[in-house]
Amino acid sequence: MAPPSKYTPEFREEAVQVALQSSRTISETARELDLNPETLRGWVKKHQKQNEPAAGAPLTLDERARLKEQDRRIRELETENAFLKKCAAYFAKDPR
Repeated sequence: MAPPSKYTPEFREEAVQVALQSSRTISETARELDLNPETLRGWVKKHQKQNEPAAGAPLTLDERARLKEQDRRIRELETENAFLKKCAAYFAKDPR
């Protein structure tokens, strides 16, 4: 039988949230919290696995809005890219 954990479930959840919301790596976050990086990494993986949406689950309104905005931005960038390619081809021609 495994010995009882020295970390409370509340501490684990808070550490996972800090790791996920931070711009730092898990190792840096673990050092700040005085944890073994592999311990924190395991907690984060377990949390992500438990909280991932089921395959084939419908998108939420926020996800749909974000996806629509990303599609619009992709079309805009593709248009800009095509224009810049035409400009590059035009200016690359030999002026002779």
